[in-house]
Amino acid sequence: MEEHQRICHFRKCYELTRKNSMVKNLKRYRKTLERDVGWREAAKCDFFPRTFDLPNEYHLFVEEFKKSPGSTWIMKPVSGREGKGIFLFRKLKDIMDWKRDAGTFRYSEEVQAEENQVQNYVVQRYLENPYLINGKKFDLRVYVLVTSFHPLKAWLYRDGFARICTTRYDLNSIYDEYSHLTNVAVQRTAPAYDPEKGCKWQIDQLRRYLTAKHGAEIVEAMLKEVDNIFIFSLQSVQKLVINDKHCFELYGYDILLDQDLKPWLIEVNASPSMAGSNQEDYEMKYNMLEDTLHIIDMEARLTGEEKRVGGFDLFWHDGPVYREDINMETLGCSSLTANTHLGCVNDRKKQLRVLLKPLSVQKKL
Repeated sequence: MEEHQRICHFRKCYELTRKNSMVKNLKRYRKTLERDVGWREAAKCDFFPRTFDLPNEYHLFVEEFKKSPGSTWIMKPVSGREGKGIFLFRKLKDIMDWKRDAGTFRYSEEVQAEENQVQNYVVQRYLENPYLINGKKFDLRVYVLVTSFHPLKAWLYRDGFARICTTRYDLNSIYDEYSHLTNVAVQRTAPAYDPEKGCKWQIDQLRRYLTAKHGAEIVEAMLKEVDNIFIFSLQSVQKLVINDKHCFELYGYDILLDQDLKPWLIEVNASPSMAGSNQEDYEMKYNMLEDTLHIIDMEARLTGEEKRVGGFDLFWHDGPVYREDINMETLGCSSLTANTHLGCVNDRKKQLRVLLKPLSVQKKL
């Protein structure tokens, strides 16, 4: 490839984006931290549900299942998309068909015909106590751009969205996908779905909502835990992904908040959907792709010292990157704040409103 050319993806990027590989690498990294640094640092890696890779870990799963009878578990294809093949269960007999077929659960003729291949599954302890908005479950889609794994260089996009279910959350109805699966591809088929309103909140709207209910200090602490998810998950695969200066990754992180505002990593997507479900969603993704191209910098316009490009903030560059607007006399060195601004997109939107005005109006401004 020529010097200016860039492609997506890094080789072996699946180490983070396949559900079974992601959990395997996070488990291994947590053990490494506990051995080399201590249990306190390893405890920061406790952000993914109890997970087993099937059929390889079926017997381990059964042992764990029997420890808490009646609990809810969720089954997912390791490389599935759009919520296909996902189901909840509370009884082992619900997955006997999957086990008898040696790893292929025939969840529907339509999906099986589309996949045309045997898929492994992961089974996870279902998070039964999600944080609810108006009685409905939701999760977060957040975007992280990685331009290098050696050294690790990662950017966090300020905008994103919450995907909200159309049906009120009901743990007694585990077969109602509209109550439990937040995927837009699932929710837009729900009887209560309104195409004009959609099923998303922009992440700045969610941040204002949570701040109004719980206060800025609690929300900032929660977002710091979200930052840890990005850092530890990328570090867990840093030595496995094959680095190439011509490659980059735009990851879509799916994160669920429980009722105590603890964030949980559900999965990481290597090719997150760029389809806009409404005008606001379209503009957000359009701007993000434009900013991604600026950071990739095929025209060599950047100096390499930038901490912010458009809506992206550099939060890791072979080590943590800190904000520059910190009053060191007030906070002290121990209170350095990561250069992340998730949900702080008002200034970005103001800039866009000016840029989108006709030229004659801009001259008056």
